Amino acid sequence: MIQVTINRMDNRITAFKLSGHADSGPYGYDLVCAGVSAVSIGTVNAVVSLCGADLLIEQGEDGGYLYVQIPDEVRNMEQVQLLFEGMLVSLQSIENEYGEFIRIRTL
Repeated sequence: MIQVTINRMDNRITAFKLSGHADSGPYGYDLVCAGVSAVSIGTVNAVVSLCGADLLIEQGEDGGYLYVQIPDEVRNMEQVQLLFEGMLVSLQSIENEYGEFIRIRTL
């Protein structure tokens, strides 16, 4: 199961972590994993490219782990937050359809 943890402070996303594997299909055909990966990595790439944000990013070598922290001093914070809130909406949509393979919690 993919575990998504969203860290918030003052109603602002400060970090998020994705860990685990969905195992909703054979390797290479796991649609839940592909969807979560596309949404999360696409959002991180958009934040870096469009907002010029310097994020702290840690990834697992074999996949199954992504940690992203948003520094307090990041420029364009409103746009960064909007993109990450959009990511969360997309992940929640996946959870609503495939809840046996993904869980989201907010701290």
